[in-house]
Amino acid sequence: MIVPTPLGAAIDAFEAAVRERSQSAEEAFRRVGEALSGAGAEESAAAGPRLAALIPDVPPGPVAHLAVFVGACVERGADPVACAGPVMEGLRQTLRGAVDFAGRWGDDLPDPQSVDLDDAVVERLGGGEAIGAALAWWTLEPWEMAAVAMLSHGSVRRTLTGRDELVALANRIAEATDGELKCLRYSLLVLDDEPLVVLHRPSGTGYRLRMSGIGDNFQLHTLLAHALIGPGRLAGEPPSPQAVAACLTGDMSEDERVNTVGAFNLVSPDGEWIWNEGTPSDIPLVDGVRLLVLDPPPYQRGWPAGRFFPNMAAELTLEGALSAEESRTLLAGVSAPSR
Repeated sequence: MIVPTPLGAAIDAFEAAVRERSQSAEEAFRRVGEALSGAGAEESAAAGPRLAALIPDVPPGPVAHLAVFVGACVERGADPVACAGPVMEGLRQTLRGAVDFAGRWGDDLPDPQSVDLDDAVVERLGGGEAIGAALAWWTLEPWEMAAVAMLSHGSVRRTLTGRDELVALANRIAEATDGELKCLRYSLLVLDDEPLVVLHRPSGTGYRLRMSGIGDNFQLHTLLAHALIGPGRLAGEPPSPQAVAACLTGDMSEDERVNTVGAFNLVSPDGEWIWNEGTPSDIPLVDGVRLLVLDPPPYQRGWPAGRFFPNMAAELTLEGALSAEESRTLLAGVSAPSR
């Protein structure tokens, strides 16, 4: 006879309560949380898909915290692809509801961290289906946490459907809130197996690279300097091994992270600066390939090297140099920096 683990037993009870629509579901869910807090990697890995499968059957409100539990299981080793479908669909419905809420509410949107979802909110919205929109607004943060846990895995990003809608919905909320959901928006923009052509204007040279799992341009900038500065390539001071390791593995605490200094100014083919605060998706496509120009830095700028998403594996591979003719042709078609 196989004796279930404490977490497995708690999920058994929660599954039964959800299936029977029992009033005991709330208490059963609380016990799942308690068991999960003390569960090891093997238990959590087995629990993730089971909990994800329950997401469509759990009411709005509590389901957001169930999604966070699924995210925690994935971070401990549960199969992200097996867990991602219900989480990402729940996120999609929540974003739609939150956009609906923002349209109904108007200006001065409430902060769910400091304003309770109470009768006054419901009365202002007029009740009915607007209550679901309000619940979506008040649960955006846990859904963002759960979704980022899924999107930290390339296997999920590569199989994600409806990404454009998710990006558009998240951007609408960001516009209404002066930049909220940054982690979600950046994770949805991460590129994988993405070709990148880099032109170094001072030396007239060009390079072909391929990038995956890079969360922001601070990380990209550090890895570009690592890939391109060295004997037989570009002159300059490469980032330290510690800085490179922080960008690739992230296996260090905030206190252990080291500063690095920008080696380049990132510029688009039309001469506009590409800010380190942005993402690699900001680099324009030219004939189907992202094209980036490197200029000398106009001023010294440093930052703590690391990964924007600590659990996201990153890679930047130098595949080879362009011929002198290819580099000249491409450089002839780009503009001088606009600043």
